[in-house]
Amino acid sequence: MLFHKGFTLVELIVVIGIIGILATLGIGSYSNIQKAARDAKRLSDMKDIQTALAQYYAQNGHYENVYTYGEGGPCGGWDSSYNDNNGNGIPFVDFLETSGLIEDVPTDSLDSTTKSNCGNYAYYRYNAGSYSCPTAKGNYYVLGIRNLENTTGPHKSSRGWSCPDRNWQTEFEWVVGVYE
Repeated sequence: MLFHKGFTLVELIVVIGIIGILATLGIGSYSNIQKAARDAKRLSDMKDIQTALAQYYAQNGHYENVYTYGEGGPCGGWDSSYNDNNGNGIPFVDFLETSGLIEDVPTDSLDSTTKSNCGNYAYYRYNAGSYSCPTAKGNYYVLGIRNLENTTGPHKSSRGWSCPDRNWQTEFEWVVGVYE
């Protein structure tokens, strides 16, 4: 009787199936890791921008206006990480870069895919009393991330920001506001 060493067809099919399942699980996990890393970068960008905004305020005594772009502008007057609203080649919080407080203005990989074409990062400086916020507290800015990849709804680190007549947390997955 002649014996052949090797695997049967059934054994090979089972092994290939197991390898396929493991590869599918690995690719899915890798994708989630990439999303989490991009979200961590977005949150880090916001921290850097907040630090630069605080330095700008310390130097100038106010936060920069951006609503000169107009409420009816491409992003409702918001300074956005996708549109260069004033045409100077820097799309977002350009006053921080031109004043030397931030070397390169952060951009986001989701900017070209946002539905509004306004970019994923947004900044706006409001006058005191806007949306019924306490006038005595002064002007304030709102800084936010519209979409995070691993979050649905508000991100756990979002401090949120609201006034009696508007809640920005419903518009952003991460948002913060600061009075002057």
